[in-house]
Amino acid sequence: ARALALTVALGLAACARPPGPVDLSGTWPAQVDDYAAANQAWTRRATLRADFSLTLEVYATFHAPPWHAARAAREARLRGGPTEAITTAARTAADGDLEFALVVTTHDRAENDLDRGDRSVWRLALVDANGAEVAPIEIVRDKRPDAVLRAELPAFGDFAVAYRVRFPRSPGLLGPGVRQLTLKMWSNAGAVALRWDGR
Repeated sequence: ARALALTVALGLAACARPPGPVDLSGTWPAQVDDYAAANQAWTRRATLRADFSLTLEVYATFHAPPWHAARAAREARLRGGPTEAITTAARTAADGDLEFALVVTTHDRAENDLDRGDRSVWRLALVDANGAEVAPIEIVRDKRPDAVLRAELPAFGDFAVAYRVRFPRSPGLLGPGVRQLTLKMWSNAGAVALRWDGR
């Protein structure tokens, strides 16, 4: 029993390891990862607590070129092609605005309102390695069926809301030599930062 408990504990510890560095060059990958592995590699989690209560939990998945490549490969496999058309569409999306999928859970469900723009209690900014902040150009609630959201966003739960957030592709956010990218989210309750470290 003790050996089994130790094995379970070690397994949980292994699962809890933070994601490693990723490719922030902004280029299409030479080798395409498995979609589940890519989704995990490009997802970050942060929590905010106040008075011992969980105020905010947010998962952010960055749709960087390697993520788009992995998703295109999965879609082509599921659909049985046309691989070239799917890959071309994915590369076009990867070259455009920077997109993030957010899964947000708040203690007060009325405060889960990122899609209200300036009326939201929350603010978002993408921060480059030099500290320059870039505001989002669009935040929309992802209204796809729950079954689809659960399949694409493993962290999506009963009390969560999914969002799509777009930022302009400003210099310094992605490119050769970029070593860090941070997504900040804050309100009067406090702030969280989700960081992707480059290789």
